[in-house]
Amino acid sequence: MTLWVRAQVRARIGAAVGVGMTLVLGLGVRAFLEGAFAKYAGDAFYTTLVFFLVVLAVPRVRPITAALVAIGFSWAVEFAQLTPWPAELSAKSTLFRLVLGSTFNPPDLVAYVAGAVLALAVWRWTDRLHQN
Repeated sequence: MTLWVRAQVRARIGAAVGVGMTLVLGLGVRAFLEGAFAKYAGDAFYTTLVFFLVVLAVPRVRPITAALVAIGFSWAVEFAQLTPWPAELSAKSTLFRLVLGSTFNPPDLVAYVAGAVLALAVWRWTDRLHQN
């Protein structure tokens, strides 16, 4: 196996672990905690999840690019909430509610950036661990 292939496999495994951990943390924080912290932590983990899904799909992606894509996607979903469609779909399905939300909330935009920064920091930290 070439070094390039090993790096992609390692990236995909790391991203898959990241997806699993982020799902557990994100859903757990919303299930077991209340208030503003739980809401905004859930939003941050949403973008963290998107980051890891981007890396899982495209393991050669630069981490900063994955973070920017995750922010862009999260913001696009948030701004889509200014239309009636996410609320309508969210009323029909828990999955749609988790993915699309229902109501535009400007502070969520900041939480999404925090989630991307968290994902980027975790990715770089684990990358350094593998290099040593």
